[in-house]
Amino acid sequence: MKLIITDLDALPCKVEGEYKLIKPTGNIRHCIGCFGCWVKTPGECVIHDGYELTGRDISRCGELILLSRCIYGSLSPFVKNVLDRAISYIHPDFVIRRGEMHHKRRYDNRLNITAYFYGGDITPAERSTAEKLISANSVNYDGTGSVHFIDSPEELEGITL
Repeated sequence: MKLIITDLDALPCKVEGEYKLIKPTGNIRHCIGCFGCWVKTPGECVIHDGYELTGRDISRCGELILLSRCIYGSLSPFVKNVLDRAISYIHPDFVIRRGEMHHKRRYDNRLNITAYFYGGDITPAERSTAEKLISANSVNYDGTGSVHFIDSPEELEGITL
């Protein structure tokens, strides 16, 4: 399954196979750092606002697709907030991976993270920051990652994810 997290109201492209789409609907609350998703209700955020199962959704996918406006080399506030609320995907314990300390995997799936950053004025420094961010997230999730830059979401029309 593919899990697509986007800040867009509608996808401008087709998606092949089974997928779940997470997009802005209603109000998403911010992670409060309570660790409830790690210890009280593993895999599920204790805040019930429709986004509480995102960690579990990530555990059931093989590909995590992020479609986000590039904001200073990072994800849009909505996409970042969804990922923050999905921290239960990883375990609170640590392991050494690639010579660095990272969170232990909670689930058996291996993620491939594909990020599409859009914005007509993305600077070289912002591109570098975005590439480093997705690379770091991929290592922390014990997966792989790739980054694509486009001027606008309309550039995805005609492609299939």
